[in-house]
Amino acid sequence: MRNTEEMHGWTVKMSTPSVLAVVTVFSMIPGGVLSDMRGSQGLETQQLAQGSSHLHRRLRRGWIWKQLFVPEEDPTPRVIGQLKSDSDRGEYSIKYVLSGEGAGDAFEIDEYSGEIRTLKKLDREEKAFYVLQAQAINRRSNEPEEPQSEFIIKVQDINDNVPQFQNEPYVSSIPEMCPTGTTVAQVTATDADDPMFGNNAKLIYSILQGEPYFSVEPKTGIIVTSWPNMDREAREQYLVVVQVKDMLGLSGGYSSSTTVTVSLTDVNDNGPTFQHHLYTFVVPENAPMGTTVGRIMAEDGDVGINAKMTYSLEDDLEESSTFFIQTDPVTQEGVILLAKPLDYESKRRFVMAAEAVNDHVDTRFLALEEFSDRTTLKIVVEDVDEPPVFLSPLYEWKVPENAAVGTVVGSVSARDTDTVNSPIRYAIDKRSDATKAFKIDPNNGTITVAKALDRETSDWHNVTVEAKETTQNHLSSSVVVFIKVLDINDNVPRLARDYQPYICEGTQAGELIQLLSAVDPDDPVEGHHFYFSMVPEKHINPNFTIRDNQDNTAGIVARRSTFTRKDRTHYLLPVVVADSGSPALSSTSTLTISVCSCQPAGHCPSGGVEALALSMGLSMQTLLGILVCLVTLTADLLS
Repeated sequence: MRNTEEMHGWTVKMSTPSVLAVVTVFSMIPGGVLSDMRGSQGLETQQLAQGSSHLHRRLRRGWIWKQLFVPEEDPTPRVIGQLKSDSDRGEYSIKYVLSGEGAGDAFEIDEYSGEIRTLKKLDREEKAFYVLQAQAINRRSNEPEEPQSEFIIKVQDINDNVPQFQNEPYVSSIPEMCPTGTTVAQVTATDADDPMFGNNAKLIYSILQGEPYFSVEPKTGIIVTSWPNMDREAREQYLVVVQVKDMLGLSGGYSSSTTVTVSLTDVNDNGPTFQHHLYTFVVPENAPMGTTVGRIMAEDGDVGINAKMTYSLEDDLEESSTFFIQTDPVTQEGVILLAKPLDYESKRRFVMAAEAVNDHVDTRFLALEEFSDRTTLKIVVEDVDEPPVFLSPLYEWKVPENAAVGTVVGSVSARDTDTVNSPIRYAIDKRSDATKAFKIDPNNGTITVAKALDRETSDWHNVTVEAKETTQNHLSSSVVVFIKVLDINDNVPRLARDYQPYICEGTQAGELIQLLSAVDPDDPVEGHHFYFSMVPEKHINPNFTIRDNQDNTAGIVARRSTFTRKDRTHYLLPVVVADSGSPALSSTSTLTISVCSCQPAGHCPSGGVEALALSMGLSMQTLLGILVCLVTLTADLLS
């Protein structure tokens, strides 16, 4: 075994397509890398490290040799370098062994000469370098002559990749009228070649399409505007084609291109403009309120919110408030609507000014007054043959119920508002006057009583009167006449019901026997007021009297006591009822007052039947027997 102070090393010959260089790496230099010694036809230098007095001991691991280089994409197997131990005397006693990445697949070593050669074409973009280990073995002893050493074979780049744009497609937008130099977008390309070797991956950007409106910064790919005041209304979209080249744009390099779609967004740089100074519309006079008279449109080259506008009408030159205008939110048109009824005969033409104003203004681009425009509207009213018009929308009259036939109730009047002013004839709709209580003069519209009226039968008459033109289209219209029949005092008052009063035996003088009230079909304005009294006689009735309560009621009161059935079973009492009409009317009713044997509470159990039987000269038992026989006979007949 050699002394540790001896200097042992490797000789590495590196081959390039034109030059063969020999490098000696000494085992005493841990981690050292020697520079290339380039000469002709395999010059060897093995004494480069002599005189290095700072080396003290030999290390057997961790050697890093000078990198070897092999060009990528070279399909021809070739020697790229040679390893040679300083123990190799040319007797082939040394065996060289190669291991590590690509050994036996991409690279091989001649075990006798130490020459390293490629076996196949290599791709740097697939693998940029290979780490291998070399060992020199003594063939006789099969022992290592040198410790295993590690070195790198680097695949040398060639320009074999086309630059590629990232993040496509590119779409950008900028506001119209933006200043020169406004950033539009940045395009970015990458190149798979080695950026550290030559110019293979050095990229340069340029514009192929889009000048003079846009330019690109060659190194960064930033696209900016280069044309001032680009107008969206003239052109809304641009297609900018950007090219990227490697090799700093020199000939022989690769290139690719991408398209950037640039859209101009709208700003409010246009005001509304009417295309005509005068708009004329025609509307029939019978058009209902809310009718669309017409539409006007102020053109605005902008879009979206910048094109929104509001229309308004100034007071027309002849009359105001007949029309109004509103903005259609979809079409941005001004819709003219009818606000009041029209009448051709009173006004045939309207002239007014309309104005359109942008809702959102931007004085950076236009003066404030340029965001509005005005035009003139002329609206012509068209004549329509209209039916007659009554002077009143309805009529309401009053007539007393005792009005004589032929009495005038009132008159209706209608006229033809058209310019021809056709004569009018009147008629009563028969369906509204089924009783034919009234008639109308067809020429002047006077309504009279046709038959006797009775308020108590019908107190209101709703009569429909029709007015019809006698010429042209015979148009007609109708009106309702409300006729109220006024009351007169033509009905006598009567007792409210068929009273059957009775008086109990033992009733004392002054006691109330029956409360009376009255009714009257008439309906005086001041309300009813009835008066109750007895028929005047020569002598005062000794048995009963009538007491008027002054509230439209009266009471029958006993004048004496000790009424008995044996003495007398019933009494007749005439009662006079008078009203307060003018003239006053009255009626007389005779009441039969029966004498009854009442229960302690004053109730007559037989309801006056017993008194009736006594008045007929029969006993109560006899009357009941007769009733039983009648019931039995009825039952037999029904069976």
